[in-house]
Amino acid sequence: MALRLGTREFGEREPVIMAIVNRTPDSFYDQGATFTDEPALERVAGAVAEGAAIIDIGGVKAGPGEEVSAAEEIRRTVAFVAEVRRRHPEVVISVDTWRHEVGEAVCEAGADLLNDAWGGVDPRLAEVAARYGVGLVCTHAGGAQPRTRPHRVGYEDVMADILRVTVGLAERAAALGVPRDGILIDPGHDFGKNTRHSLEATRRLPEMTATGWPVLVSLSNKDFVGETLDRPVKERLIGTLATTAVSAWLGARVYRVHEVAETRQVLEMVASIAGHRPPAVARRGLA
Repeated sequence: MALRLGTREFGEREPVIMAIVNRTPDSFYDQGATFTDEPALERVAGAVAEGAAIIDIGGVKAGPGEEVSAAEEIRRTVAFVAEVRRRHPEVVISVDTWRHEVGEAVCEAGADLLNDAWGGVDPRLAEVAARYGVGLVCTHAGGAQPRTRPHRVGYEDVMADILRVTVGLAERAAALGVPRDGILIDPGHDFGKNTRHSLEATRRLPEMTATGWPVLVSLSNKDFVGETLDRPVKERLIGTLATTAVSAWLGARVYRVHEVAETRQVLEMVASIAGHRPPAVARRGLA
């Protein structure tokens, strides 16, 4: 299936990097490093220069914490979306939100994609995406409420549940009028899952790609990586990149990440091994 977001069209074998820009004071990874405007705008410029095609802007951290109202989320994101749109007209702007009110406001400001990480908990968000003709990420969150951690969660077959939910959300979005070529599905690593569930979702990614919907994976420095390797947040890059390489080999299309340059090298290497990309240079053994 083609993938078109904003003014960009991405080839079937073209890996797409989505750079995370948190507009929160308490994000689990950067601890508020891009909460204020100038550091956040510098982060956007750096990510674009390193090869990110999508900038994913979030105004509420995923985990538990201080309550953030819809009005506050709008305050953190809308003006910033408008400024990123002004400075980077070619970039795809995504906003990570589950609230339709926020979706409406950021689409007015120039967003191209709504990243619904909580699995359609607000069904009106897809209606907003349809009304504005923007893309939508349909994520499996195991029925979890926003900003909650999984507790004794279980599945008879985790991938069967992922497929049921994400494909169902995608088909509903398309029926509402969201452009079919702007809809992605996401297995939702860590969301409503324990570490074994996330590992299984990764190795069974071909079942998602077989649906025809483009698959987005959000792997960067997540808890399932940390638990698998017993590493704290700041020591999960190697595990993240290993998981990225496996996901690329298995057919994922979009990668939501903190480390853009490192991810780009991994994706280019996998593409070259797979025969989809020539080496950047080829001198060895030719002289």
